[in-house]
Amino acid sequence: MSSSNSWLNASEAARRLGVSIKALRLYEQQGLVNPGRTPAGYRAYRPDDMVRAAEIVALRTLGLSLAQVARVLDGDPAGLKAALSAHEAALDNEIHALVHKLDKLRSILADLAHGQMPSDGELTGLLNRSTEISTAFELPWPWGGEWFEVRDVRPLNYIIGSLGSGKTRLAHRLAETLPNAVFVGLDRLDNGCAAAKTLLETDPALNLRVTQILAWLVDEGATRSDALTALLVALETEGPAVLVVDMVEHDLDQSSQEALMAHLRQRAKVGERPLFLMTRSSAILDLAAVGPDEAILLCPANHSPPSRVAPYPGAPGYEAVATCLASPEVRERIARRPEPA
Repeated sequence: MSSSNSWLNASEAARRLGVSIKALRLYEQQGLVNPGRTPAGYRAYRPDDMVRAAEIVALRTLGLSLAQVARVLDGDPAGLKAALSAHEAALDNEIHALVHKLDKLRSILADLAHGQMPSDGELTGLLNRSTEISTAFELPWPWGGEWFEVRDVRPLNYIIGSLGSGKTRLAHRLAETLPNAVFVGLDRLDNGCAAAKTLLETDPALNLRVTQILAWLVDEGATRSDALTALLVALETEGPAVLVVDMVEHDLDQSSQEALMAHLRQRAKVGERPLFLMTRSSAILDLAAVGPDEAILLCPANHSPPSRVAPYPGAPGYEAVATCLASPEVRERIARRPEPA
């Protein structure tokens, strides 16, 4: 029997596994892991719990839904085979890209041996893993025309602000100025999401992608709805290099929002096109779950220029972001809170 000295509390277990405490609780709620308890009732992760949790984390990293993880842990190989095949394809693409760079490097070295310097852009293409996406523009009303720059665009970027803060106008300007970007507005829901349904009927490849992702999301606890389908159609339609999405949570229940974010984080890991998500939902922007592939743009209520906010307490703008994400009841209490004497 394991000594209690080898047991870990939830915080330490999450740190060692590289996930959030919220993720561990979710695994427990789904019956995937069952940590022990201390005499005081706190969760205690034993060595065998950590081994199982590590397997769950690995399967999630491969892109399996919670339901698929459960089936694999029960001995069903089908979901694991598909995930490993997708991972194999991704690794194969990385290998081909590296081989291409190696060939290019050797070509440059051969030219140097004959006294020929590399042409413009050759070294940049050799050293940069990806082309940085950026934009700069004068801020529209309600700002005063200040110059605004967005650099180091992440796979997931959140635009947040209180009502009247200008976040919608900022989102439109980003869609207008970012290279090959498209604004996905709430008109995606018009007429019962008729446009999305038409696209699915006329594009079999798009229909297949959306159907597969929707099945994954339902496995994660999402509720099938026209709004969710319309959003997936917008996300999966080929063409734009960047998508700016207006109020991504609109008409989605909390479970659907949480499942959607699990999918979008998996999507970000494989280098899909960047997304700018305008939101006021804590299920979409979970400050405890924001990772290195994500960035937060805050539009302050006083119409100061938008700024990037780090996702930890005490960072400039963090409290304003947290307030925007609070429920209407909590925001009302904060507004009524008396100033300290």
